[in-house]
Amino acid sequence: MGRTTPDRTPPNKVNDMSDIPVSENTRVYLNFALLLEDGNEVDSNFDRDPVNFVIGDGSLLPGFERYLHGLEAGDEATFEVPPEDCFGQPNENNVQVVKREHFSAEENIEPGMVFSFKDAAGGELPGVIRSVDDDEVKVDFNHPLAGRIITFKVRIDRVEPAELH
Repeated sequence: MGRTTPDRTPPNKVNDMSDIPVSENTRVYLNFALLLEDGNEVDSNFDRDPVNFVIGDGSLLPGFERYLHGLEAGDEATFEVPPEDCFGQPNENNVQVVKREHFSAEENIEPGMVFSFKDAAGGELPGVIRSVDDDEVKVDFNHPLAGRIITFKVRIDRVEPAELH
């Protein structure tokens, strides 16, 4: 697993800023796709304008950011990202049993359904129903992609110095 060699076909250079590699304190404009092991696409913006963010600003998981370092405008690359670098491994402590009475009696609860729960801080936390019986509902609060190897495809549109305030 790890990084594949990016295609480093030199892009058409408009100015010297296009030679800046992705690193801390750079703003990166990119298109990306996330795919599962079976090739199913989880997310992609290749059909839209590039997204942009500053490396290190928290917009992208640090594990994904590390793979971008050193890429330049015009580069395309594909990376196999292990669970530890993206959504982590499933944690059995994140699977909770909830009394059936905490759900509305009218709700037809089935495995695979996603419900929103309040966390301790009052925020929203999605949980996937794993099993249901007359008395209990088993809810998995792990990230749905936990434990999965993610294929991360990127095309770097441009890289520029970030404006730090």
